[in-house]
Amino acid sequence: MLNQYKWPGKTILIAEDSETSVQYFSAALAHRGLNILWASNGFEAVKLFRENSEIELILMDLDMPGMDGLDATRVIRETTLRLPIVAQTAHVLLADSMAGNAAGCTDFITKPVSLDVLLSTIDKYLNPADNCNSDSE
Repeated sequence: MLNQYKWPGKTILIAEDSETSVQYFSAALAHRGLNILWASNGFEAVKLFRENSEIELILMDLDMPGMDGLDATRVIRETTLRLPIVAQTAHVLLADSMAGNAAGCTDFITKPVSLDVLLSTIDKYLNPADNCNSDSE
């Protein structure tokens, strides 16, 4: 079932400073047709966002050095409200969720991220037409 997830030609930005998480995302998303841009902090994420109009989804780690994911999300939201930004965080407190919502995060995934959650969340935003009827199951 996990082999169904393919996104040929789609571009996503992954903002992540943990080498372990980068390796996990790289392995999980290999051979799925994605163009992946990588940022290791919020400053790089904002820079890559500004330089790449083809980005269709951002996976944003909230806890990064320099500019964190919340601040990077706020900066990106000054330009666009439509781009899905999925916060990825090990923090599961309600206050963290509320802070993410206030910053403009579209959705949240909790670390450690299961493969199924990662792929289904990406698919929800890269193939929204395919997911219209999935809520009625």
